[in-house]
Amino acid sequence: MKTFTVATVQYNCSIPDPELNTRIGLAYVKEAKDRGADMVLFPECWITGYAFPDIVETNLPSHEIENHPDFKAWYDAAIDENSPWLKSFQDIARELSIGIVITSFTKGIKRPQNSAFVIDRNGKILLKYTKVHTCDFAAERILESGTEFKVCDFDGVKIGIMICYDREYPESARVLMLKGAEIILVPNDCGCMNHRLQALSTRAYENMVGIVMANPPGEDAGCSCAYSPIVWDSNGKSVNNTIMLADNETEGLYLAKFDLDELRNYRNRDMMGNTFRKVKAYQELLNDKVEAPFIRLKL
Repeated sequence: MKTFTVATVQYNCSIPDPELNTRIGLAYVKEAKDRGADMVLFPECWITGYAFPDIVETNLPSHEIENHPDFKAWYDAAIDENSPWLKSFQDIARELSIGIVITSFTKGIKRPQNSAFVIDRNGKILLKYTKVHTCDFAAERILESGTEFKVCDFDGVKIGIMICYDREYPESARVLMLKGAEIILVPNDCGCMNHRLQALSTRAYENMVGIVMANPPGEDAGCSCAYSPIVWDSNGKSVNNTIMLADNETEGLYLAKFDLDELRNYRNRDMMGNTFRKVKAYQELLNDKVEAPFIRLKL
């Protein structure tokens, strides 16, 4: 049996202290290796912390916020691929021969991005993904959004990434499936998890992919989880597709093990995913016109 084990980190790293966050993160990587994980998945914006300058909470238009000293200092604190903190995760990946999905605010062209790096067992960056669906109704409106979904090959497993609010849109997981993803990893940082867990389970079912999410703990938060795409067995009997589900508030490392042989056999026989889609009927999905009741004021 070929397996793939993902260790999800359920810990709140909200303080914008890259040195501290990196030190805590490296300890979790070592624990994950000791417990037999193939890859470690961190929550959203781990290295820098998921924190915004106070100026973002004002009613200033985003183009005026860009010129504020607090914004510029925040942008300067975002990392790039030469960051010593990122390199620390690359080094430990190489040392321990383990994969890592580490997250941070990163430097965009004019604004920070919300990004995840997939690092292989040799410390090489396989993929940098930048969050496409930024929360434009809140502080993330001042981020620079990503423009594409990406898939990479890790030890023969096709890995896709989507970050937090991306998972609210079926198109995110759908595009990753169409690009070949077998397992989608989701760095996350939010609450109100009950209905969001249902959505993640559905993303796994409808796309015939495994799903793993890492989320910081807290009241009505936490719930790091993993779902299998397998919702009925070879005899057609319904089965529970939950592989792992943490509680709301307990910090720690939670492991999700996928049986890749079983997953791939299921993908070869079931009727979801990209088997019987009627693509010619989907043209409206590319229409970018927004009409009532979905019109919102943009700052």
